[in-house]
Amino acid sequence: MTTARTARRLAGPVLLSAVILSLILAVPPLRAVARQVGHVQAGWVVAAIALELCSCAAFIVIFRLFFDEVPAGTARELAWAEEGSGAVLPGGGLGALALGGVLLRRTGMSTNTIIERSSALFFLTSATNVAALVGAGALLAARGAPGSSELLRAGIPIFSGLAATAAVLMIPMLIRRSPGRSRPTWFVDLAAGIGIARQSLRRPNWRLIGAVGYLGFDIAALGATFAATGKPLPIAPLVLGYLIGYLANIIPVPGGFGVLEGGLAGTLIAYGAPVTQATAAVIVYHAIAFWIPTLAGLTGYALLRRRLNRPQHTAPQEPSRVPPLNPPPKPVTASTP
Repeated sequence: MTTARTARRLAGPVLLSAVILSLILAVPPLRAVARQVGHVQAGWVVAAIALELCSCAAFIVIFRLFFDEVPAGTARELAWAEEGSGAVLPGGGLGALALGGVLLRRTGMSTNTIIERSSALFFLTSATNVAALVGAGALLAARGAPGSSELLRAGIPIFSGLAATAAVLMIPMLIRRSPGRSRPTWFVDLAAGIGIARQSLRRPNWRLIGAVGYLGFDIAALGATFAATGKPLPIAPLVLGYLIGYLANIIPVPGGFGVLEGGLAGTLIAYGAPVTQATAAVIVYHAIAFWIPTLAGLTGYALLRRRLNRPQHTAPQEPSRVPPLNPPPKPVTASTP
């Protein structure tokens, strides 16, 4: 990816953010949002930035669990680049996985291994999201009166999370029950990633805290922007609003500008957040959640290109298809996401 191409990719999100800002300043009902953004508490904004950095650091931790054979410096730069692409590219995480696969291929890793490990990383972090969704739904249901709308708003996420989990876990079972059936190699490797993710849970490793931190710190950053723009939001509506609202990011818009604000603000408002404050908090949050991973990703990508273009760069040895997730101690340093 050349510098000019990177600049073109960033131009879309910058233009969209400028359009959103112009609308906020021009449309009378939205001027209250602009005033609220203009009076944010700086201390809470700094806290949100620090929490977002912690979330990025946690991603490196969990990334290195599944790509432990990649040298430590290369793995960190790969993780930053993947996070940055997830913030910039349309489709969020799917675009990040695609770019991450291309970069991993340049390190000498086989396509099959890349698909297996990337899908394992994706399914494990998704499982963390589902666990948080079900937990927050249960917390919201516990505080709701029988027959109240709280039970309905809590029950739908719980059912959806459990149904999605059951559907994913059935994929490897279906493959094992019909071994003679021809399937694309990539689909078999994708299903193998589910098994690797499950194996990582059966054989605990300290790096698993990265999956919790990657999600938890990001939600906490959103919570900090709520505190910055007014009063904090209770944890159950905050978690549910975040997880459900982020589904809007599947709409292929560069940086998610416009669609993510709409998805997050709309869901948070549905779970009881004040309209003006929710809109202001989401705008501040998205600015932080976009620019920190993006700038870090550009830095990581530049360092990675330099590293891979060195003549002495050598490809890592190919691991077994299902490598041990608790390898012997190696002289590597832990890193934050």
